[in-house]
Amino acid sequence: MLAARAAPDVMSEPSHAARIHALVPCAGSGSRAGSSLAKQYVDLDGLPMLAHTLVALAGVDRLSLVLVALAPDDDEFERRIAGPLRARVAIARCGGATRVLTVGAGLAELARLGADANDWVLVHDAARCLLRPAWVDALIDACLGDAVGGLLAVPAADTLKRETNGRVAQTLDRTGVWQAQTPQMFRLGVLVDAVARAGADATDEASAVESVGLAPRLVAGSAENLKVTRAEDFALAEAILRARRA
Repeated sequence: MLAARAAPDVMSEPSHAARIHALVPCAGSGSRAGSSLAKQYVDLDGLPMLAHTLVALAGVDRLSLVLVALAPDDDEFERRIAGPLRARVAIARCGGATRVLTVGAGLAELARLGADANDWVLVHDAARCLLRPAWVDALIDACLGDAVGGLLAVPAADTLKRETNGRVAQTLDRTGVWQAQTPQMFRLGVLVDAVARAGADATDEASAVESVGLAPRLVAGSAENLKVTRAEDFALAEAILRARRA
């Protein structure tokens, strides 16, 4: 295992004051959700899931740019995301076969659009559509002065079991165990290098950053910031959205 090391000195002689961007990888098919339509476009409380995510990010004043990384053959975005909301984001049909490939391509597109290595990037899952702007602001506040960056996460509350052949093999100690969420916030230069090095082994941006010897900061999030993954998650997310509106 690599020992933790200091973050690269990406702040030396920046071309501008560090800006903050958001990247939303959104190229998945949503097969685990059991829908013929990619899950990011399934309606929840009257809006596509992705629209809820983008509305939340639009409420974060410090974001300079929100980039949505779509699949090359995506033909739903313009049909399902309302024009005023589309106007507030940039899109790139650069998505790959896996999330990590989509993130890598999205980071390259941010650089092409003028972001530099000193800028911060918040990578956020489109399927975490219950995001609140206040949670993003809390992450930014915690990470702006940090040498590495960090992520929203919550301490594990449930008893954890390791499985072998469908049976419990071991009960795991959950002391100090956190469940990772998004957004995850790192400088563009650090993230490009980490994602390229980690490749397919990176399950999220924080794990890529960890793989090059850095230790991301954990910022307390909310259990409400769930990732809509399976069919039953849609009903829960919609109930929360309706409760907020009421």
